[in-house]
Amino acid sequence: MRYSFTIGALVSSVFATRPFLNEPDTGLLDKIGYNFPVGSLPELEDMVGLPDFEWAARNYLPIVNYTYYRNGAAGEWSYRNNLEVYQRYRFKPRMMVDISGIKSTLPTTILGHNFSAPFYISPCAKAAYGHPDAELNLVKGANAGGILYIPSRYSSLKMETIAEAAAPDQTLFAQLKLSNDDVASKKLFTRAEAAGYKAIVWTVDAPGGSSRQRAQRFDVGASDEFTVQTWDKLQQYRNWTSLPIGLKGIQSVADARLAVDHGVPFIILSNHGGRNLDGSPSPLEVALEIHETDPSIFQEIEVLADGGVRYGTDALKLLALGVKAVGIGRPFMFSNVYGQEGVEKVIDIMKTEIAGDAANIGVADLKSINPDYVKWQPNFWYT
Repeated sequence: MRYSFTIGALVSSVFATRPFLNEPDTGLLDKIGYNFPVGSLPELEDMVGLPDFEWAARNYLPIVNYTYYRNGAAGEWSYRNNLEVYQRYRFKPRMMVDISGIKSTLPTTILGHNFSAPFYISPCAKAAYGHPDAELNLVKGANAGGILYIPSRYSSLKMETIAEAAAPDQTLFAQLKLSNDDVASKKLFTRAEAAGYKAIVWTVDAPGGSSRQRAQRFDVGASDEFTVQTWDKLQQYRNWTSLPIGLKGIQSVADARLAVDHGVPFIILSNHGGRNLDGSPSPLEVALEIHETDPSIFQEIEVLADGGVRYGTDALKLLALGVKAVGIGRPFMFSNVYGQEGVEKVIDIMKTEIAGDAANIGVADLKSINPDYVKWQPNFWYT
């Protein structure tokens, strides 16, 4: 008994003293210098991982602009968990596998639309805080990289302007955060359909206000509007548009099952980037809950997920559970400080990491990745 107590105390001590690594130290400052001037951008070639772009954006942008992208809810425990949860689970690599064709297996489909890789640009507001060309860099970068872009309802540019900048054959989904004003909401559906968007992403994980304390200090906090979001409202919205409507912000297996039962074509597991409810689960935890209790959901509906993905290994753990594609938000907003080239660099990094990491765990075809490649018992010693 005394031995057990000692081990428990040691684990508690580790949690109490371990620092949170928002951007792990991988030698960026060793390369560019610890006295790199504030307000300047490192060379794009020095950006070798997604966390590098956050350091660059924080060093370059006014604090208000950076804070708008960076903030989380309350004490930011869910924001932190989104980043750290992936490291609680270890791979079970298999060797002696012919992985020579892995790169050719990255392309996927979402709602029948073809894309070059199983990740996409998540809806994030106010791209003008990162670059004067705002969302134009994101839509053009997504086209160059062959991935899906989902512009935010609160983009700096109008949804029509973003759609006009897209290539003729480019696929865009429109994210909508709908209000209690049915007249205004109906107009949004009409505008999205007329502009050529191929699907609606209805964000349902923020019906109430949130305590974004970091954001409030710089007057870039969230709305405190309380919005009615029900299955009856979903049916009402379906009557307003011919576009498929998916739900973003599913955080339980129960709601995932209800989405299937209500004929929803796709869902996005998400907790709003940890920005709305502190204590909400990460998308990986929700995906694992579905896998353990109702795995057929992954076959009955297209499941996407976003939140905390910073590495190819993060994406692979979600894909292994049955998620079809993963969303990346903040890293793209931070990369926008470099313009379209920054957006394209993030896409290239993620494609390289996903292919290389899949090969290293012995996956010959990305479509064949499954839960057996990961040990799903959490290991807390490393987080």
